[in-house]
Amino acid sequence: MISLWLSRLKKSLTEREAQGLLRQLHARTSSEAHLNLADNDYLALSKDPSVIAAAESALREWGASSSASPLVSGYTALHEELEKKLAAWHGYPHGIIFNTGYAANAAVLGGIPREGDLVLADRLIHASMLSGIESSGAKLVRFPHNDLDTLELKLTEAVNHTGAVFVVTESVYSMDGDSPDLKRLSELRERFGFCWILDEAHATGWHGATGSGLQEEQGVRGAADIVVGTLGKALGSQGAYVLSREADVRASLINFSGEFIYSTYLAPSSAAAGLAAIKRAEALAEERAALHVLSREWRGALTAAGFVVPEGHSAIIPIVLGDANRTVHFAKKLKDAGIKVSAIRPPTVPAGTGRLRISLRRGLTSAHLNKFITAMKEAAL
Repeated sequence: MISLWLSRLKKSLTEREAQGLLRQLHARTSSEAHLNLADNDYLALSKDPSVIAAAESALREWGASSSASPLVSGYTALHEELEKKLAAWHGYPHGIIFNTGYAANAAVLGGIPREGDLVLADRLIHASMLSGIESSGAKLVRFPHNDLDTLELKLTEAVNHTGAVFVVTESVYSMDGDSPDLKRLSELRERFGFCWILDEAHATGWHGATGSGLQEEQGVRGAADIVVGTLGKALGSQGAYVLSREADVRASLINFSGEFIYSTYLAPSSAAAGLAAIKRAEALAEERAALHVLSREWRGALTAAGFVVPEGHSAIIPIVLGDANRTVHFAKKLKDAGIKVSAIRPPTVPAGTGRLRISLRRGLTSAHLNKFITAMKEAAL
């Protein structure tokens, strides 16, 4: 007789499969020859010789693991150097390293807002941010995506709120590749005095004169109170970080964040790779401008081919196809043509907005674009 708990699992999985939403793992090999438009290695730094060399050197010096949580002995001189470099790069006095972006967002949003506080969050914030807010005990109110007029109205309505008020946004949204007006958000912060928590994960490396992100590009470097970023996307390494204006933010995470306290810390080799990647990213100013042109070219070509994509110049281009099964069909046809893309379906995105998520990267050529457009047209037949 199948036990109750197992029958529940089977039922849930069967329902998800029937809806075309079942997730499965597919291992890739190091020799895979597909054109990769699925991962987040926007600057192609994960295989950059200087980044690899830094990781190899740290492996020889420190070993393959930090071997302990950071408060025991896992926190090394490399971690300390990295957090100081990240903070200075983004324009903040304080920083701290986390093992993953999910852990960093969950720690910040789960530990800093408290019961009695109000959190105003963009409708499309990442699941890690939402998870943290929901565990905090604070009241969550979500405003329409990038609708700063509605946010301003809600801030006006909350002017007499007795608890702390937080505003939570991303700079580049992971599934849509679009952005809010950070300058206006900065002005709203000055006017209303809320704590602004900003996720720069998908902007770092691709945006800004030195590559630090969209705050730098939009002329409001260091404006948010707390910034969360990642080492595992454009910086080609592993791990994440939290930057803040106030020293007490860092101290609170060290003292109260289970995500920081109770896990074996990020490997020193990842910290070394992150340091080398920042140096490389800072040196790519001219290429960054060309990458923005590349993004606009791909968007223009897709529009000309009859597909609906948003304007912009981020590395992320969503091609919304609607139905989940249709989305999977396109992804399979592209894979057959030697192109790897992400087929994004609910619950990651709202129902009816299944999409191909295209991640651009350094090294793409007009030949790659032509191949992609041809494959998309053939998939649509």
